[in-house]
Amino acid sequence: MSVLRAPAAVLGNPTEPVDPTAPEILQLAEDLVATMRVSPGCVGLAAPQIGVSAQVFAVDVTGHPKTRTLHGAFVLCNARIVEASQWQKGREGCMSVPDLTGDVKRANRLVVAGYEPGGTEEVEIVTDAFEARAVQHEIDHCAGLLFLDRVAGAHAVYARKVYL
Repeated sequence: MSVLRAPAAVLGNPTEPVDPTAPEILQLAEDLVATMRVSPGCVGLAAPQIGVSAQVFAVDVTGHPKTRTLHGAFVLCNARIVEASQWQKGREGCMSVPDLTGDVKRANRLVVAGYEPGGTEEVEIVTDAFEARAVQHEIDHCAGLLFLDRVAGAHAVYARKVYL
C-alpha cells in the first residue's frame, strides 16, 4: 500500500472505532504489517497513513537499537492509553512527514489496552522506551495527530539527515 504524506486530509482527522472481528479489519491488519515490512526503517504504521480512517495500527520495533521491551510485531484496534509515566523528550520521524524529524515528549512507560484483530477480549500491553514511543505515535495517528502537532515549537523540528 502507498503511505500518504501530510497534508493528506485523512491524516488530520480522528478515526472511528472498529469491529476487530470484521473481515475488512483482518485484511487491514495484514495490509499494515505487509506495508511496514517493505518500508525500510518503519517501526509503526496506522490505518490513516494508508488512507483508511480506522482505529487500527501496527508496531514492530524488532532490531531497533533503542528497543528495551519487545513484543514483536503486533496490531491493535481501538487502542487507548491506560497508564503513562516517566515522560521524556526524544527524536521522532514519520513516513507521512519524510523530510522532517522533531523532539517530542512522550511517556517512557506505557500501559495500553485494545483489541487484536479477530479478538473479542481486550488485551493490555505493558511496554517502555522506544516501543512505548512508537505505540503513542501510532495512537496519535488514529487521533488525527502528527508528531509535528506534539513538538514544543519550530526550534524542535529538524531537516531529516538520513533517509532509510
